[in-house]
Amino acid sequence: MPLAAGYRMGTALRIAAYRRGWLATRRLKRPVVSVGNLSVGGTGKTPFVAFLAELLMKRGWKPGILTRGYGRRKGQELIEVEPGANREPDPREVGDEPALLARKLPEVPIVVCADRYRAGLLAEERFKVDIHILDDGFQHFELARDVDIVLLDSTQAHSDRELLPSGKLREPLKALQRAHLVMLTRTELADPKPTEERVRQVNPKAKIFRCKSELKGLMNLSSGAVENFGANRNEPIHAFCGIGNPSAFFDGLEKWGFGVASRTVFPDHHVYRAQEIIHLITLARKSGAGTLITTEKDAFNLPSLGKTDFRILACVVQTEVCEEAVFEEALLERLQTVRINA
Repeated sequence: MPLAAGYRMGTALRIAAYRRGWLATRRLKRPVVSVGNLSVGGTGKTPFVAFLAELLMKRGWKPGILTRGYGRRKGQELIEVEPGANREPDPREVGDEPALLARKLPEVPIVVCADRYRAGLLAEERFKVDIHILDDGFQHFELARDVDIVLLDSTQAHSDRELLPSGKLREPLKALQRAHLVMLTRTELADPKPTEERVRQVNPKAKIFRCKSELKGLMNLSSGAVENFGANRNEPIHAFCGIGNPSAFFDGLEKWGFGVASRTVFPDHHVYRAQEIIHLITLARKSGAGTLITTEKDAFNLPSLGKTDFRILACVVQTEVCEEAVFEEALLERLQTVRINA
């Protein structure tokens, strides 16, 4: 807790430095929509970014995604992932989340760089994007944003006592005062009302929406084929993952009707070794499970499986926004205001 108090003070000083102009915030030519959160991972941000990009494309925009590429190994400072069918960037080079977005959004350019302003300039000049999606951008004050969308996980408690390093919060809850739109995620797993009430206490002006995670299929990691998940529900499985909120993944599996016989948790963005997969198969067999199931993001961090008689599947999950038309109207209204003021 004493360290958390020091972290809180440091965060406040950093924000004040940007507000007073001691540190520079730069603006791109095209509007920027930030998708971020208060916590360290685990809110369902990557599927929501995919949803948002698809929504904007349906409305005639040409979005590009700006991302840091967390967890990637040191290499090129800036990496361009050009649009193209069947593109498969190396997750070790770009990060597991950008690699997943590249698969889900083949038409959308992705620029990976710690300097998101530099990445945005390249996206505008080379790919002619007319709107930017700033991935994990709520604390990225170096780049001016026109819309701040903050995701809050309904399965997690939100208290200033959870501030880093004693908890997972990057900022105190009062930071929600900066949010234009707030999306409550995983509402199929928990009652979102307590979280919604906290948001309204902090920011009565923010428009609040709800979404849920829907399982669309299971990808067989040996064949690459997407299977119907209905046929797998009656057999015991061993679930494993290395994500920010593993409990939500396990609870989701049970919600979808799977029999989770055993489970294993790894650190977020964990890169798996072949020996670990062998160990997971051993654990699965001991529990009577004939299948390993993980997340789509974890699939990018697995080693080459080669030939194996043990089924390993990844959940293909999609964000579904409740009252999607109302959310779309609120987003476009905000963007229209930005255009007029520009």
